[in-house]
Amino acid sequence: MSITDQTPHRELGLTDAEYERICELLERRPNRVELAMFSLLWSEHCAYKHSRKLLRRLPTEGPQVLLGPGENAGAVDVGEGHAVAFKVESHNHPSAVEPFQGAATGIGGILRDVFALGARPIAVLDSLRFGELSSQRSRYLLDQVVAGIGHYGNSIGVPTVGGEIYFEAPYEHNCLVNAMCVGLARADRMVRSAAAGPGNALVLLGASTGRDGIGGASVLASAELTEGEKRRPSVQIGDPFEEKKLMECCLELLDRGLLVALQDLGAAGLTSSAAEMAAGGGTGVEIAVDRVPLREADMEAFEIMISESQERMLAVIDPATADEVMAVCDRWQTGAAAIGQVTDTGAIRITRQGETVAELPVSALVDGCPLYDLEPEQPDEWMYGNRVGLERGIDPDRVLSALLASPSVASKRWAFEQYDSIVQSRTVRRPESADAAVLRLDETGRAIAVAIDGNGRRVACDPYRGTIEAVLECAQNLACVGARPLGLTNCLNFGNPERPHVAWQLERAIQGLADACEELQVPVVGGNVSLYNETEAGPIYPTPVVGMVGDLPDPGRAAGIALREGDEIALVGPFAPSVAGSELAKLRGDLGPGLPGASIGAVGAAIELVRDAVRTGTIAAAHDVSDGGLACALAEGAICGGVGVEIDLDRLVELRGASGEACLFGEGPGGLLVAGPAEALDTLGATGRDGGVDVIAIGRAGGDRIEISAAESGVSLSLEDAQRAWRSLRPG
Repeated sequence: MSITDQTPHRELGLTDAEYERICELLERRPNRVELAMFSLLWSEHCAYKHSRKLLRRLPTEGPQVLLGPGENAGAVDVGEGHAVAFKVESHNHPSAVEPFQGAATGIGGILRDVFALGARPIAVLDSLRFGELSSQRSRYLLDQVVAGIGHYGNSIGVPTVGGEIYFEAPYEHNCLVNAMCVGLARADRMVRSAAAGPGNALVLLGASTGRDGIGGASVLASAELTEGEKRRPSVQIGDPFEEKKLMECCLELLDRGLLVALQDLGAAGLTSSAAEMAAGGGTGVEIAVDRVPLREADMEAFEIMISESQERMLAVIDPATADEVMAVCDRWQTGAAAIGQVTDTGAIRITRQGETVAELPVSALVDGCPLYDLEPEQPDEWMYGNRVGLERGIDPDRVLSALLASPSVASKRWAFEQYDSIVQSRTVRRPESADAAVLRLDETGRAIAVAIDGNGRRVACDPYRGTIEAVLECAQNLACVGARPLGLTNCLNFGNPERPHVAWQLERAIQGLADACEELQVPVVGGNVSLYNETEAGPIYPTPVVGMVGDLPDPGRAAGIALREGDEIALVGPFAPSVAGSELAKLRGDLGPGLPGASIGAVGAAIELVRDAVRTGTIAAAHDVSDGGLACALAEGAICGGVGVEIDLDRLVELRGASGEACLFGEGPGGLLVAGPAEALDTLGATGRDGGVDVIAIGRAGGDRIEISAAESGVSLSLEDAQRAWRSLRPG
């Protein structure tokens, strides 16, 4: 980042109108330090200036919500005096520039968001998007991103328990790396980020400050990605071992009641953390940059204030406890330096060697940025192109094999085996064994389930309905292990919102998110917006990613997806399969606008029915129908159980008026497969009839083949061949 005398604000991403507004707020021109601070806090990444108005539509309150949007992470009550904190964030552009460090520091940042509340991180999930695996670049990004996630999470001792990976052409030049962290805390010991108490000291904890990351996440995430190689120095460098010490130090300080407030230093570094803490507390702050421990002695004041060096936290402490705080930091070998104090001025004042180098109203920095109204316009046609990878008219057996082998559907064992999923000994359900990860909470005698979902291709077909589907799928995944949703976090990944079609996608997606959460009564407790995900080649698919946490009373009853010999199998819910927007449509090159609708209430009723059946032990296995349709969902359950299936879908064809092919491979919300003894499914069917929920008996598990008939179509594939196709993903 350079600051010149010629229209310096433009180089820093500020418009002429924004610069004029800054001058009006200050009643003078900002100096170079102040301008750098404004440019970062007024960036899209920090200010949400194109999305904040829309986000007000989301429901954020609920009886279980302890902390909602505005804190480092959201938190919900899980009983016995404990809370679960969670959040999802993106590190898309840094990962496109430097995939290993971009992904690794994305994990580091989301961990800090959670332990900043006083919650110990107990799980990580990731949602990843890359171009097609036929691309050498996409294979490289995938390899390095997965390695970066594994390196950071494994080193720090936090299990990676779930996630998803999709491969679609629109992500070729702009991959998506979204990371979710879940933590556990004593509810009465959580701390907020508000800087309270004028006279209290500001203490910088953790690593030294360097030039790595200057203009990193906040700049990279606020403009279209171009000239990636030239931006490589902007990507932060992570050190998980330094973060481990910092995490343990902060948790001990919080447990001992030695911190008044705590804030992660992420995007915009000290500028963001100090200003947001002051704004939250209605106070001011004073920082002496010459007291900040540096790795490079010649750093300028503006560089120190906007550096995004990793593994740093800003704490507010009572000066009377300073010696005790420093002793704890020494024991954990964590750097600590008193760099300033809380004031009652309502301003952020920066000094160097006693001289004031910047002084700005906190309100101007945090709340002064203009919020923009979008100018949405629905596009007239499909704008992402189509690639044909599967010819029409081929045998349904070959279609199923192709779908199972499709990289977005196939087993991701290659990736998740690089992650430690059982460290901390809480993991009850591991990746691929169930639709959601299940973690035991011995502290409460119960458990939680966590899932993360999204499908950019379907959202591109219909942003409103596609986003509703993402919420429903996440809730379905929780239901399949017996969990009731407590709260939701989201990461909204979109292209340039200044383009009318992207603005339309963003507005419709947020409305879909709001409507689904409202009807399911799932509060949104936090999230992240990542815009400008596009290059000269075009935008990504609009990709809202949804993370959900739910509770379940008995982790021992959490159902998996594996079928057992002799199990009867039924389809629960208002599932109305359609090939529109499906993986099959993608392989055939038939993608275009439009998705069939779904009743949120009807799907919600099916979710409750399955959840209750799992909790009571009525059913032995449960699996939601998603990518690749019913045939793929049945094949996955068969492969994981090592047993074949004999299925008849004629009743579904009759009820839904769909073709056999659609019933085999079509997609849509509201389909949950359940399996168990015949008498158990009879009971489930009776309960479903009483509640107006369809429970359709479709067959049984047995043998060594996948045999599915559906009106004019059908599949007959050996279990061995199905497994070979599903396990075929070997990037590299």
